[in-house]
Amino acid sequence: MDADDLTPAHLDEVMDGLARNPALPAPLIRRLFGWRRGGGKVAKRPDLTEAMVAEIIAIDDHWLLHSLALNGRLPDRFRIQLAAHQDGAVRAALVVHAESAPREVLERLVDDPDPRVREYLAQNPRTPSDLRARLAGDSDPAIRATLAKHWNRAPEAVRRILLTDPDATVRAAACSTYFARRPHPVPPPDLLPALLADPVTRAGAVIHAALDADTVQRLAEDPDSRVRAELARHPDLPSAVRDVLAVDPAPSVRVTVFARPDTPEQVRARIHASVSRPTEPGPGADDEAVLQWYLDAFAPTELRFLRLPWVTADPLPHVDSPYVSFRASAAASKALPADAVARLLDDEAEIVRLTTAFSAPHLVDAATAESIERRYRGRDKFTLWWDEAEVLTFPPAALRRTATSRSPRCSGSSSTPRSASRRPPPPRRTCPSNAWSGCSPGRACKPPLRPAGSSAHAGGGPSRLGFRASAIRPSSHRHRPSVRPGLVA
Repeated sequence: MDADDLTPAHLDEVMDGLARNPALPAPLIRRLFGWRRGGGKVAKRPDLTEAMVAEIIAIDDHWLLHSLALNGRLPDRFRIQLAAHQDGAVRAALVVHAESAPREVLERLVDDPDPRVREYLAQNPRTPSDLRARLAGDSDPAIRATLAKHWNRAPEAVRRILLTDPDATVRAAACSTYFARRPHPVPPPDLLPALLADPVTRAGAVIHAALDADTVQRLAEDPDSRVRAELARHPDLPSAVRDVLAVDPAPSVRVTVFARPDTPEQVRARIHASVSRPTEPGPGADDEAVLQWYLDAFAPTELRFLRLPWVTADPLPHVDSPYVSFRASAAASKALPADAVARLLDDEAEIVRLTTAFSAPHLVDAATAESIERRYRGRDKFTLWWDEAEVLTFPPAALRRTATSRSPRCSGSSSTPRSASRRPPPPRRTCPSNAWSGCSPGRACKPPLRPAGSSAHAGGGPSRLGFRASAIRPSSHRHRPSVRPGLVA
């Protein structure tokens, strides 16, 4: 066989690199319009001429047009043309650059028949406020719920419309324990009694409630564990009620008490010892039982990966804590002395080592940096951010060793972690890390979790995020849905 006939092993990567190469001559750019395996990346080039854009539109290939709609340099007249295209995904892609899109385009898209287009407009903080407010009256409750979850700074008039929406899923999204952005909106005080009386908004309203004796008793006895967990988070919770919730049958409630700064240490230790992965419900279990299993199953992981701002604010007492979440929260402080940083850089828990390196990269010497990098596993969503974070630098010799090593990632290291006997063993994970990703083809992935509490609190639970508990029955699907309940930022 002629060598010229052999297909390069990395042909797709080569073609993608050519599509992005700013020095690619115009004739070769046009040749790439016929390449069908690259997702149309060539159409995202900022140097496309109007003739090239017209040619791409004439070809009418889905991926070329989708990438073209995502091109921030696309002239307005072509955006207006694509806003009328028959492919809803192409129209939806135009929303990404809503801040620079002509008003004519956005006014057309806000009434688009494809719900994906209106959903992206509801999500996008760059959508003009007056057009975004129109979506509060959208005929599709899923669009209104999306707007409620993503528009945390909506005007009070819009927020009131969503909080009193006739559809329960919209009200739940508007008064939730999870919002896509911070700060979480505070409901108007005059609506709080109704929100506390409504089962779908009660959990989200608890943190804003004034805790008189009757309210505390009623919420502490609520059958919904999410309501009791939010009560356990309330800063004005009486200590007697805290101690009752510390032995609550739901692990998610006990974990919330564990995270409180006023919880006595002996109570915290009992909670830590009591939280374990629950038994999966059988195939005949009802939706409520499956939902409760879902919430309880996350508790051991939550216990390990809590982010505690009060610990970060006063880190020294917690540097040698027996709890991983406390050490990781202490490691997030930028005010630790060098000796404490050195101990945390050698911690047995990877999340602690990585968080410390992120917070104090200037105190990481070359040998420790290489050890951290070689020991890195990226086992779960809570440490995958390290793959993209450019935190540490390495001398040429370390780079050569890594490049020529048969096992650049190794289980051992030149440093010896402290004895594991001083720490409770970490809970065993039974779900692979990619089960948490929640990524969909053609849609942007969620940003990776950062070590210093950059993620929004997500304690609302599945039914508050728009899917049924029956969709996560363990008998039919071992992986969990793409939400992160219970994280405390």
